[in-house]
Amino acid sequence: MAKEIKKVSFAFGKENYRILIIGALIVIIGYMLMVGGGSDDPTKFNADEIFSFRRITLSPIVILSGFVVVIFGIMKKSKD
Repeated sequence: MAKEIKKVSFAFGKENYRILIIGALIVIIGYMLMVGGGSDDPTKFNADEIFSFRRITLSPIVILSGFVVVIFGIMKKSKD
């Protein structure tokens, strides 16, 4: 009686997981860029700090590019 050995294959290869992790890190960095701008005094509103270039423009671009990298990592055909 010969036993058949089935090879277990994962949905993604090493390179896919590496790309997914890099994309997730880029998204996290984008959200970290958006943090801040608060005030210790609730009666004061600092519009220049809240609506800065970093929070309004740069952070969403970084987050979207991270999502593009994640989607690329999912769609890339693995070589394994």
